[in-house]
Parts: sequence; C-alpha cells; structure tokens
Amino acid sequence: MWPNTGRDSDASGLDQYWRRRALALAGVLGVVGVLAWACAGAGEGEPVQNAGAAESASPPPPPTAMPTVTVTTTTTPKPAPAADGGPCDDEDLVVNMSAADDTYTGSERPEFRITVVNTGKGSCKFDTGSLNVRITSGADRIWSSAECRDEDAPKATLRRGIPYVDTITWDRTRGCKSSTQARPGTYVADLKGEKVKKQIFRLR
Repeated sequence: MWPNTGRDSDASGLDQYWRRRALALAGVLGVVGVLAWACAGAGEGEPVQNAGAAESASPPPPPTAMPTVTVTTTTTPKPAPAADGGPCDDEDLVVNMSAADDTYTGSERPEFRITVVNTGKGSCKFDTGSLNVRITSGADRIWSSAECRDEDAPKATLRRGIPYVDTITWDRTRGCKSSTQARPGTYVADLKGEKVKKQIFRLR
C-alpha cells in the first residue's frame, strides 16, 4: 500500500460529504425561492382584486336632482245650456220655409210651411210671433203675417231635435182687413230676419 492512501480516501470522503450538503442546501434554497416568487406573484394580484371589490362595493353617486315642473291648465268655462222653459238662443235654432206650390189659380190661397228645430242641450221657449212671412212684388209690399195677425202668438216649448211646424196662409189680399185682391202675377215670400230661401210663386 502507498503511504498516503488512507489520507486520500479520508479526504475524498469528506469532499463527497460536503458536496452532498451543498446540493441539499441548494435544493432547499431553490424551493424557498420558488415559494417566495409564488407568494410575491399572489401578493401583487391581490390588491387589484381588492381594488375591484372595493370599487364595486362603493355606493353609486346620488342622482342629480331634476327641476320640478308645474303645469297649469286653464279651462274656459262653457256657457250653461238654456234651462227648460227659458228663452231659446237664436244660435241654437234652425229655421226653414217652403211653399205648398209655385202656382195658385182662382181662389187658391198660397200656403207656407215653416219649421223650427232646437239644437240646444235643453228645452226652451220660442216666440212664434217672431215668424213673419212677407209677400212682395218687386218693390211693392203686399202683405205681412205679423202685421195681419188677429191675436198675440203663443210661446211654444221646443224640445231638442223635435221640430216646431207652423203653416201661414195668405188670403191674397193687399194689406190687412182689406177687400182688395192681389192681381195675377209673380210674387216673392220671405221670412223676415231669417236666412231662408225665398219662395217665388205666381197668382193666376
């Protein structure tokens, strides 16, 4: 055997022992480093998550107060309808006149039919004396039903939509209480104060 053989073997065994220790220490340090890196990465992401949670948990800002708008409606009161039995309003009356014929011979008397319809909301009183049929021939005034009426005309109650009908007959005389007969010719009958169609007729 060589003189240094035992010393060399002791030295190589010692070297192997420290080498194993160094490797083990390096492994431990590596594991510690990996854990430290993982913890550091998790710690960096946590504030972001907490910030999002804190932001979502915070109450929304209060809504902006809207101005209060007050709307004022002005209603124009409608005139009250005529009470039952009150005078009729001219604007609620529809008046029409027609002639029985357009030619009268011999002793035939011209007749004129007048209708008055109340379009108001209630019944009303109508003065029938306001119906005045006038007969003219050119500029010559021949006869007037209002002037030649024997007595005061009554007031009629007009119900809504129900026509009042009156028939006025001309006795073919000139003026009132006269025996002078109108001559044959063309005559015109109109209703004073009303916008109705004039009736043109002939006497023979």
